[in-house]
Amino acid sequence: MLEYVRTPPERFENLPDFNFKENYVDFQNMQMHYLDEGQGEVILALHGEPSWCFLYRKFIPVLKGYRFIAPDFLGFGKSDKPINWKEYNYQLHLDSLISFCDKLELNNITLVVQDWGGLLGLGLLGQHPERFKRVVIMNTFLPIGKKLKLPFKIWVWFARYHPSLPVGRLIQYASYATLSKKVLKAYDAPYPNRKFKAGARAFPSLVPSNKKDPAVVYLKHAREVLSNWDKPALVLFSDKDKILGGLEKFFYKLMPATNKQQKIIIENAGHFLQEEKGKEIAQYVDAFIKGELEL
Repeated sequence: MLEYVRTPPERFENLPDFNFKENYVDFQNMQMHYLDEGQGEVILALHGEPSWCFLYRKFIPVLKGYRFIAPDFLGFGKSDKPINWKEYNYQLHLDSLISFCDKLELNNITLVVQDWGGLLGLGLLGQHPERFKRVVIMNTFLPIGKKLKLPFKIWVWFARYHPSLPVGRLIQYASYATLSKKVLKAYDAPYPNRKFKAGARAFPSLVPSNKKDPAVVYLKHAREVLSNWDKPALVLFSDKDKILGGLEKFFYKLMPATNKQQKIIIENAGHFLQEEKGKEIAQYVDAFIKGELEL
């Protein structure tokens, strides 16, 4: 059994634009938190590192005609947090997502992913493509074990060894606009101290840097499934991403299905484009589901 901590609920009081009901499912004796708002077709939105489902708060008012579901990965947000960073691995998170979809009986899903939400969510899609009706891919990638470049190695080292990873400052660094103190405080809210930050510390190290990494099998399979994807697919990358900018071209090339949709770049947004342009992106997602972005 994994040893974990649970963020005190008062840390989440008075967050800006985030008055949503809490929902939980169990996974390996831990609680996994998720948003579950509205009714209609299912949208499953997955966050990245070191954010949490707060990132998707601006989507919900726009997509009120759908059932909008956004979980927090274990180690993030309101979900329980294993305290040993070495316990975090791709398999744990993939299994937790499969269990999550099983328990909520989710099917005919429109999947929305960004950053680590892409590595895990597209891995999930690769394993269970029959559950998904559409996919929206934002600012992510599908690494298959190539050696990491020096800037990313520095990020891995920084995340692992920093005495107390400054989550809010990292969100600001990766953003194009200046975010408010209240918003940055909300990104810091899940992590009262270093003990709660094992997930945020571990995730950069989980990007596979050699071909024998266990995650590579899943990510290669995801590439294969996406290359043959004949259902609707939309790629939405931002123009000011210092981390993964330009990788929309990889997905356009990988997925012939993307050529049936308008090519859209979200302007004046950094890596966490949902934070800076959430309403605009949600409007595109709505139009995509309704078939209004088809060429």
